Amino acid sequence: MKPVIAIVGRPNVGKSTLFNRLTKSRDAIVADFAGLTRDRHYGQGHLGRREYIVIDTGGFEPDAETGIVKEMAKQTRQAVAEADVVVFVVDARAGLSAQDYDIGNYLRRLSKPCLLVANKAEGMLEGVQLVEFYELGLGEVIPVSAAHGQGIRSMLDAALDALNLPEPEEDAEPAEDAPIRLAVAGRPNVGKSTLINTWLGEERLVAFDLPGTTRDAITVPFERAGQKFELIDTAGLRRKGKVFEAIEKFSVVKTLQAIESANVVLLLLDATQGVTDQDAHIAGFILEAGRAVVLAINKWDAIDAYQREVVQRSIESRLPFMKFAELHFISAKKRQGLGPLWGSIAKAHKAATRKMPTPQLTRLLLEAVQFQSPKRSGMFRPKLRYAHQGGMNPPVIVVHGNSLEGVTDSYKRYLEGRFRKAFDLIGTPLRVEMKTARNPFAEKDS
Repeated sequence: MKPVIAIVGRPNVGKSTLFNRLTKSRDAIVADFAGLTRDRHYGQGHLGRREYIVIDTGGFEPDAETGIVKEMAKQTRQAVAEADVVVFVVDARAGLSAQDYDIGNYLRRLSKPCLLVANKAEGMLEGVQLVEFYELGLGEVIPVSAAHGQGIRSMLDAALDALNLPEPEEDAEPAEDAPIRLAVAGRPNVGKSTLINTWLGEERLVAFDLPGTTRDAITVPFERAGQKFELIDTAGLRRKGKVFEAIEKFSVVKTLQAIESANVVLLLLDATQGVTDQDAHIAGFILEAGRAVVLAINKWDAIDAYQREVVQRSIESRLPFMKFAELHFISAKKRQGLGPLWGSIAKAHKAATRKMPTPQLTRLLLEAVQFQSPKRSGMFRPKLRYAHQGGMNPPVIVVHGNSLEGVTDSYKRYLEGRFRKAFDLIGTPLRVEMKTARNPFAEKDS
């Protein structure tokens, strides 16, 4: 599981600037989920091979009792509870404030690593201007400039080192008999718990607890029709004695981590509410993470024919980027339509890990170019020469040639469609990358 870093501090100390700096490698994921303030955002980043999730919070007033400030404080406390390490940002130029003392007192009572970061410290003498911040009793003061990128690497090293996490290993090819890691994702109250409990209790599945990893996530191994699975907890699955309980306690961080850890994600939607913004956010993250996915519309028995048509149209309009995923209409409560889900899950996993030989890819590429050539870009027409597989889960196809920077997105989609059809890549994202050959004369003087 990816470690989680929460950024807290009073207003206008540069928390959002620091958040953007830490997530520069990937677009920040804005989570406008129900119950979250607009100032609370989730994003991803990495330092070398070490990856992490960052939470940006609003201005924090621990003792706030009324109004929006109280709600912001509530959300910040939740972010801190979800985090593995807390970054407390203060303003090096404005100096200490009474609010900084209140936040420091709150953080000192927590039993988790906390880093004190003095932002806007560009050009300042660390030993003189920053000495007052040691009064907060949070240890070493780390000077940074989020706006200029100064000290960010040292701060990240300190944050990740505080967790004593093992170094990430090189991605190994999964064994053929390895279980399929399955995450059930979706908004609160869409029926994740009902579906999970139905699987565990009614499908005669072999299941037991495994310890969590970085956080309190739980995986539940089980087997169906000879195929081994590992269910990754996103619905708050807990064991009480010999009975599994599912608690619908929604956590954005848990959902993001579960999706990242999965081979296949079952995205559960609510037929009675259609496709919401929250559903689109989760679907977008699944696509960005490159995970194989199966869509399931739950509570299908609870709506009439007209509503069913409306739901199907909303899927087409709100989730057009998920056309590669198979769609199922189910009722977890009445156990309707659950059997075919397993076939789609297995099919999506097989597609995500499919091996595509270079000769076959190259032949398909040349046939596609012969059928429809790419448009001319400037003085030259892109020349596509050969292709090979650049990765799995999700499948990546690397196309080599000349002037490939001129290949349009529409032509890439055309190639993607040809590759998908040839290799039956149903249920998985497919990435087509262009790699232009280096011009040996480009650096020579004319």
